[in-house]
Amino acid sequence: MRRLAYRMLGSVTEAEDVVQDAWIRWSRLGEPVEAPAAWLVRTTSRLCLDRLRAAKVRREAYRGPWLPEPLIEDLTEDPLERAEDVSVAFLLALERLSPLERAVFLLHEVFDEDYAAVAQTLERSEAAVRQIASRARAHLQAAKPRYTVDQQAATRLANAFMAAAARGDMAGLRALLAEDAVMVTDGGGKRSAALRPLVGPQDIVAMLEGLAWRGAWPTSGDRPLQYRAVRINGLPGLIARPDDGPMTIAFQPSEDGRLSAIYIIRNPEKLAHLDR
Repeated sequence: MRRLAYRMLGSVTEAEDVVQDAWIRWSRLGEPVEAPAAWLVRTTSRLCLDRLRAAKVRREAYRGPWLPEPLIEDLTEDPLERAEDVSVAFLLALERLSPLERAVFLLHEVFDEDYAAVAQTLERSEAAVRQIASRARAHLQAAKPRYTVDQQAATRLANAFMAAAARGDMAGLRALLAEDAVMVTDGGGKRSAALRPLVGPQDIVAMLEGLAWRGAWPTSGDRPLQYRAVRINGLPGLIARPDDGPMTIAFQPSEDGRLSAIYIIRNPEKLAHLDR
């Protein structure tokens, strides 16, 4: 259920809250449920829909780019999720869907629920669910990766980027970025971050230089670089702790062996689960 809730909400913390709420409701049922798994899927989906609808105003007022709360896995562990199903690009694409479109798409396309079951869960007709699913697929057709990421090559690329950053080697950083590379930084108005996505090596490197100058980017300076390599939403990434608090960085490689996207989360509310 947590897997479904996270994809619906884009938040580890909220997903855990929803699943806990679903189990509490389960424990309070006065009679046995004929199909427990279906009941939990139905309840979790409806709770997520309620949260998404309530969050619409907050999302519209969010300061700067919004990124999903990072899903962290240790590199020593086997991936619990398929990278393409939890990638940042895919979750951002889901944000463009209405709450109902998102629920239909995830239940049918990702969790293999048949249309009849989805219709029952969402209290819609099967014909309406089929139409919603078709509309959602059209919105998302370009969102999933066109190729499988080579995890070892991607990790080497991420390490090379951080090594260049630690040396202050801006020319080296530029060489690792694709010409149309994008960097998205999510500070949520609570910590310094760009208020729009940055496109191209020049703007990205200029932003990193500014963060380093403010002590908000892990460069060598007088102290050794401190970060922990992890897997973030199926991508190579790291958790760093510069002077003004923790941050996560996820690296999206391109087919040509350079970085096509960098996703940085600095909003402390989205990083609270790192210390749990």
